[in-house]
Amino acid sequence: MRVAIVHHWFVTRGGGERVAECIAALFPQAEIFTLLASRRGLPASLRKRTVHTSILQWVPFARSHHRHMMPLYPFATEHLDLRGFDLVLSSDSGPIKGVRLDPGAIHICFCHSPMRYLYDGYEAYRSDMKGVTRTLFTAFASRLRRWDIRAATRVTHFIANSRYVASRILRFYGREATVIHPPIDLHRANVQDPPSPGRHYLAAGRLVSYKKTELMIEACQRLGRELHVVGDGPELGRLRQLAGPAVTFFGELPAEDLWCEYSLCRALLFAADEDFGMVPLEAQACGRPVIAYGAGGSLETVRAKSAKTEAPATGVYFDRQTVDSMMGGILNFERDEANGAFDPVEIRRWAEQFATPVFLRAMRNYILERVPAAAEAMASDAELASIWEREAV
Repeated sequence: MRVAIVHHWFVTRGGGERVAECIAALFPQAEIFTLLASRRGLPASLRKRTVHTSILQWVPFARSHHRHMMPLYPFATEHLDLRGFDLVLSSDSGPIKGVRLDPGAIHICFCHSPMRYLYDGYEAYRSDMKGVTRTLFTAFASRLRRWDIRAATRVTHFIANSRYVASRILRFYGREATVIHPPIDLHRANVQDPPSPGRHYLAAGRLVSYKKTELMIEACQRLGRELHVVGDGPELGRLRQLAGPAVTFFGELPAEDLWCEYSLCRALLFAADEDFGMVPLEAQACGRPVIAYGAGGSLETVRAKSAKTEAPATGVYFDRQTVDSMMGGILNFERDEANGAFDPVEIRRWAEQFATPVFLRAMRNYILERVPAAAEAMASDAELASIWEREAV
């Protein structure tokens, strides 16, 4: 059985790339297909694999401006040569679900989200654009949306990264999806000798508009709280102008330094309506609580105090994406913190449910239930055991 792993692009490192890397670990001989790849974005474990890129790889500035290549997505995706492959496993939050396969080939799509900028986030993304970019986006969005809906019919089985995304797959594509949560690098958390947390709050992630980092900055400034901001992105310049002396920008940090920041913060602030959200779980893996906007994936990754269960809380929610609501969330957290509501051991135990070995087992079982013949191409029990051991807390 010939197996291909397909991911929309390897340009930056994030949760989608981590999922693609883990799926590839299940199939050591699988070839990798993607629209665009850079050395910085391609996981180290995949650099010795056969990696196929699309025609977009040769378009000047495409890797640094890949989102501006939207009109070319369908053409580039459909011209990836996947002839001869029996099983295709895609990691997709863009157009890559639309790859063309041989008749009888099976396509399992791990969907991080239907493209937000084409569906429920269309107006928000469009309002952030200006000039020629906005004009081109408006002209091509409806055409790409129709193509994306047709592309979804080529998928044999859908997996969603959260119940929230499964509901969106059903709404936009009319397809049922099984939920398998993405993997978290718990082995990076220092649980043997964790440092004492500081008094500052932390905001981490790519600095783009929908992350609502400005809410965290303004809320902390009004309350007189110190905030560390880790990450880079197009919003950095604007956010620096908003920030006062109590806000420190660290830029994009190496993974080890980022996990150290998780361990040192009082709590993580998270204001995005996220499809899943790796960052809150990474902070919780370090035993740190989360103050999260109570919508989307956060409802699955952060456990707030509830009358329905006696399970220990791992954070608190605030109910609106406003400065006042976030301030209320911070104050509620500090009240509960003073009452001893957050136990680092219990918070880490919650995060362990999302560990890489849990993901690998779930994916392996899912694939073998639907494609038993995939066993011949799958990593051996010994190889998987070594991965599980390496990724253990």
